Amino acid sequence: MNLNEKLQILIDKTDLNISEGQVKLLIKYIELLIKWNKAYNLTSVRDPDDMLVKHILDSLMVGRHLTGTRFIDVGTGPGLPGIPLSILYPEKNFVLLDSLGKRITFLRQVIFQLKLNNVTPVLSRVEKYQPDELFDGVLSRAFSSLNDMVSWCHHLVAAEKGRFFALKGQYPSDEISILPENIKLTNSYKIVVPELEGERHLIELKKIS
Repeated sequence: MNLNEKLQILIDKTDLNISEGQVKLLIKYIELLIKWNKAYNLTSVRDPDDMLVKHILDSLMVGRHLTGTRFIDVGTGPGLPGIPLSILYPEKNFVLLDSLGKRITFLRQVIFQLKLNNVTPVLSRVEKYQPDELFDGVLSRAFSSLNDMVSWCHHLVAAEKGRFFALKGQYPSDEISILPENIKLTNSYKIVVPELEGERHLIELKKIS
């Protein structure tokens, strides 16, 4: 079974609405990731079928919960969840931030080859990055804790409508209980990813004045 067929089977197990063209772009992204991973060590996931589940579907399944049009994916690594989400939502804009040059080099190649015009890669440490305009949503699956995420990214999110979206495994009760007083939990979503072992949650937080 080729990657295209495998991805289609996974998508059919969800209620995602993905066009044939978008499936082709997602496969092309995975093929680039496989190719570049050999030299650049972009992800510890080596098996292409695993990449479809752990990288593509895991990223896409959070998309319906994202409010707004302007997002930053902090600590994006090889572009996760930003690249899959940018393919699924061409009308939304994504800044992909990472502090490692080789990752940004890879992302520039992905953007060029997939002709993605709604993605901007940025090489910077998160605390040093000063955007021209604040974001509707800060996305991350890279931060070790919610506290780290909100303390390092607080300057990136718009005050009223802005949200932090953290992709987590098990529901992080302990981390939520020690959030700063000016951060409020607005939602948590249990995410079901076909063929993925273990739990997934999307935690949505906001700043309160």
